Amino acid sequence: MEAASGRQLLEALPQHPVDVVLMDINMPELDGLQATTLVHEHYPDLKVLALSMYDEDHYIVEMMKAGARGYLLKSAEPDEIMEAVVAVHEKGFYFNESLSTTLVKQLLGQSTAELKNEAELNERETAVLQLLCQEYSNAEIADKLFLSVRTVEGYRTRLFEKIGARNIVGLVIYAVKKGVIHI
Repeated sequence: MEAASGRQLLEALPQHPVDVVLMDINMPELDGLQATTLVHEHYPDLKVLALSMYDEDHYIVEMMKAGARGYLLKSAEPDEIMEAVVAVHEKGFYFNESLSTTLVKQLLGQSTAELKNEAELNERETAVLQLLCQEYSNAEIADKLFLSVRTVEGYRTRLFEKIGARNIVGLVIYAVKKGVIHI
């Protein structure tokens, strides 16, 4: 399916369900940022991968805050685009060097006093968070921690609630700020 605007995308989704959307920022009627926000609100399981010509940090950060699961430049090689689509579909997110650098710069620009939530995680929640940040799937985490996939899904849901994150990027940012993982 292809849509020329964010509005067309939102109108087409009920008739043409998809797993991953490649979202441009610069679109008529409803731009990619607005469309991503609406997709995230109305189709929370639909994954958005931003594909844009803009490489400025503020575009990347705003798209990730809106719910995008990754960000690529249109100049990316076709193999990287395919890798990103597969990663977003299978793992829920895609980080390349550019995105990681932007997010780390964003993190380092904020003081720890700006943390939204001072959630206390137990040992099992911390272990699940660490594995999520290492790009393990729910099934892989279940195998590593000797849990059922359903139990891992429950931990994942509680992590989102406790931390106040809207997507996996929020979990990663929290984990970096709190020293759960190190970059």
